[in-house]
Amino acid sequence: MEVKEAAVAQGFKGYNNYGAWLREKYDGQRVFKVIVDGGFTCPNRDGSKGYGGCTYCNVDSFTPSVSRQAPTLREQVIQGMERARKGNKADKFIIYFQPNTNTYAPTHYLKMLYDEALSIEPENIVGLSVGTRPDCIDAEKIALLESYTNRFDVDLEMGMESIYNDTLNQINRGCSHEDLLKALELVKNSKLDICVHTIFGFPWETKEMMLKYADEINRHEQIKFVKFHHLHIVEGSVMGVKYKREPFKLFTLDEYANFLCELLPLVRPDVVVQRLFGLSDRELLIAPNWQLKKSEIQHYIDKKIADNGIIQGSALL
Repeated sequence: MEVKEAAVAQGFKGYNNYGAWLREKYDGQRVFKVIVDGGFTCPNRDGSKGYGGCTYCNVDSFTPSVSRQAPTLREQVIQGMERARKGNKADKFIIYFQPNTNTYAPTHYLKMLYDEALSIEPENIVGLSVGTRPDCIDAEKIALLESYTNRFDVDLEMGMESIYNDTLNQINRGCSHEDLLKALELVKNSKLDICVHTIFGFPWETKEMMLKYADEINRHEQIKFVKFHHLHIVEGSVMGVKYKREPFKLFTLDEYANFLCELLPLVRPDVVVQRLFGLSDRELLIAPNWQLKKSEIQHYIDKKIADNGIIQGSALL
């Protein structure tokens, strides 16, 4: 009971949620991410590691259509800030390089792009977030990202996706779990805030297998943030073609919410949950279609967590 009361007092919703963390860190200011597309590709698309990308991936499905329409980096930042101000009354911003692999270029080129994005209203930018693959991280690029930490909060987001190499091979990931472990070792004492991204629901992974993701997250103290996604099938992906030919089992909303209720008590309470699920644009989504808006899905999951008295990390005490 004491753990639950402490969590509620900190506004956790039963889990250490990113919104509450941002409000506390930035003294109640409304901070929003501005997604920008730096025009990167991926070693799993350009032939360096493979072609076609990960089987679940259509990169457009992870980027809002409005972001994809802006032709220049500067315009993307300006337009993203305007939308966040009008739609969400945003006060401050985190520049988020999201689509594809945002460290997959020479370091001097990365610096040019990051510098340009951060130079637009720098007084209103509090953070830089960079999404990438663990096999596209090295000491030089870490040093570049760390060079921004005296002015901004910088988080490095790496795709874990699965902890099982068999799964990574099946989805044509082009890198192994050992690549992630090597990258995590490189940032062990870094000033960067480390986020890992996972996908739950690959049909060959059992619930017991997926719950073990928590153990892997817990043992790396440098992991500060997590993004949990359920597997969704999108147009333009290899998995999408296979699903249309022969549909396979995917999470229903209730099943996924129940799974999170089992997972969260196993996750270290200090880990900040940036996201509990992912959602692509409706015109790209094949399945599962839960027929709800993003806010409605969030409310459903939060209510399930609250109704079950779930507290992040409670199983570890």
